[in-house]
Amino acid sequence: MHAISKLIESFAATTAQRDRDQIDLSMARLLHDFVEAEKVTVYRLVDDNGTCRVEQRICIDACGREHGPGKQSLSELPALGGHWYECNMTLDPVHYQIGSTDRMGTVFALPGEQAAAGLIEVELGPNRECLQPRDVRMINGVLRLLGNHLAILDYGQRDTLTGLLNRRTFDQSFGRIVERNRIAGGEGGACRPAWFAIADIDLFKSINDRYGHLFGDDVLLLVARLMRQTFRDSDQLFRFGGEEFVIVLEGVQADNAEAALERLRRRIAEYSFPQVGQVTISIGYTRIGPTDPPVTCFDRADAALYYAKQHGRNQVRCHEALIAGGQLEKRAEPVADVELF
Repeated sequence: MHAISKLIESFAATTAQRDRDQIDLSMARLLHDFVEAEKVTVYRLVDDNGTCRVEQRICIDACGREHGPGKQSLSELPALGGHWYECNMTLDPVHYQIGSTDRMGTVFALPGEQAAAGLIEVELGPNRECLQPRDVRMINGVLRLLGNHLAILDYGQRDTLTGLLNRRTFDQSFGRIVERNRIAGGEGGACRPAWFAIADIDLFKSINDRYGHLFGDDVLLLVARLMRQTFRDSDQLFRFGGEEFVIVLEGVQADNAEAALERLRRRIAEYSFPQVGQVTISIGYTRIGPTDPPVTCFDRADAALYYAKQHGRNQVRCHEALIAGGQLEKRAEPVADVELF
């Protein structure tokens, strides 16, 4: 009974969290302590342009130490082992032997809205048998409840029309984006920059005026869909209201960032929108510095966006490139303690 009470208390603390990274960490510690595991690892499943990949989020080892995401690229799910693939397909726990050792592991699915949102791997110590059925049922129940909690979080964090992340969520998450960027740079990861882009639908008011707001909303929905199809699941897509969107790309080289944004611009320009026909967007973007507040990034990207609007629309412009080319003058940075939202 004491173990169950402790589990309930730990789960209550986990669901009090609002940050996904903290939820991952709390859940890993909860399971690590509950079954006295050798190791617990939490993975997220990422849809990378139709390919299901696995991304490690947190690992708790035998000594209780935390290990964050690895530096390796995302692995394709089928390549990682039959037990992972089976668990993802059936959503049922799968027991397996760890290599040629006498250690046993179990992989659990974290339920999502329509499919697994992640996988949780519990590895036991030497000479321990598989988890007992009672423990498996308990863990499965906890993960179902956690899936419901995450679904509620998603509802509060997403724009009701497009399903993209909302402006409030950006304000809450930007500090973590900058911190990850700062840590990556401090680890010799200067080759893994992050980028902040503003995308704005060209002449959107004329679409609403000519065709009505229902068709305007349809354009917003389809643009959001094309954005999701263009970018990785790990990229963060926000609707800021009206026809304005924000895109955050992490761990992307400069050329790849521009190529991804250009791919979105081209995909939208080539799409035939019902009744409306052709729609274009303009995009301005900037690199996120290791100490940048959101207002600074917004100001730079907005200046690049304004330049794109004033020079023909339907184009992607980088603030740093415009400064280097003399098309824009470098302005004083906004005061860091100014509230953007």
